[in-house]
Amino acid sequence: MTGIKPVTDKPKIPAIELKNVVFFYQTAAWQLSLPELTLQQGQHLFIKGASGSGKTTLLNLLAGIITPKQGEIKLGGEPFSSLSPAKRDTLRAKNIGVVFQQLNLISYLSVLDNVLISGHFAGLDKKQSEQRAKELLQSLGLEAELIAKQASALSVGQQQRVAIARALLTRPALLIADEPTSALDADNRDSFMQVLLEQANACQTTVIFVSHDAGLRRYFSLQLDMQNLAQGVQPCC
Repeated sequence: MTGIKPVTDKPKIPAIELKNVVFFYQTAAWQLSLPELTLQQGQHLFIKGASGSGKTTLLNLLAGIITPKQGEIKLGGEPFSSLSPAKRDTLRAKNIGVVFQQLNLISYLSVLDNVLISGHFAGLDKKQSEQRAKELLQSLGLEAELIAKQASALSVGQQQRVAIARALLTRPALLIADEPTSALDADNRDSFMQVLLEQANACQTTVIFVSHDAGLRRYFSLQLDMQNLAQGVQPCC
């Protein structure tokens, strides 16, 4: 037979892609230089490095809070770093979730309202966001009676789950976690990691996790060493 083309898989579009990225502050001699970083949808990356190695700077670049002096950052195959600040803000709200070291919950708001904040900034339908938020909180082990309570009334472990729900409400392509386990003991740390990655997998969300705790590498298949960025992303452990 002629004229029949074989069926081929569509090329995968990376969740996040950095090419020849350089960033520096005018007042400092230090410079961040990353030749390449590419992660596919659903991949999980552990970034390790000592204080002052540039971890926070790299996260700010990935989140579009700052832009590279040279090079390009793409999100879902689309230009990201070259967008205007307003357009980066919009894309970030819809496609990037963040779990902070201090969690950054608003203490006087209810659990549900803390989660819905991310949907508000992403411009999502309120009714659909509320349903999704309740489903997420339930899957994270938070009982229905807790969602109306103020965030300040929850235990640390419960607050962590609220932060995860908030970050994943929009089903983001990328989840950035900035030292979220630094203040936890070993048991709570391991519980947090298991819940975070389980929920990210359910959303097929790419995770970039930053920590100085090398013991957390076992949860990840890929790692990036801030002390040797030229080496790029490597298999973990």
